[in-house]
Amino acid sequence: MERYLDFILNHYILSLALAVVTYLLIQELFDAAFKKFTGISPLLAVAKMNDSDTLVIDVRDATDFAPSHIEQAISMPLGKLAEDISKISEHKNKPVLIACLNGTRSASAGKILTKAGFEQVFVITGGMQAWENDYKLPIKNSSKKQTKIKGSNVIVVSE
Repeated sequence: MERYLDFILNHYILSLALAVVTYLLIQELFDAAFKKFTGISPLLAVAKMNDSDTLVIDVRDATDFAPSHIEQAISMPLGKLAEDISKISEHKNKPVLIACLNGTRSASAGKILTKAGFEQVFVITGGMQAWENDYKLPIKNSSKKQTKIKGSNVIVVSE
């Protein structure tokens, strides 16, 4: 035991790094075990969209959303998702798919939606990059007309 103490005292930076990495790994395990949303591949997302009344939310900024997005997706930027969540509250019992650029912001949006009581939240793994580049799934290219819903930041882009 004395040798461990000597090692820790002589190599305090390594010991601190080990403690931080261990903490982060344990935190990640707990987050993965208790998260209430599911990751879903773009192909399974398409199947879910075809099988049921599914809401697709794109949490990218409106400037990223306008040039290309999933058909029938609505734009709800992550920064304003908590404010605009009441506009989609009728979908609490229906499947909700969340997309972002590469899948990182979608996880945060998934946490927000599950805390708000949404039961079937699915995060598209890989985001729009996987949707377009890896799976070559169709997207809607449009920048002709943007319509705001009830004066909110929810934007539906149509031609």
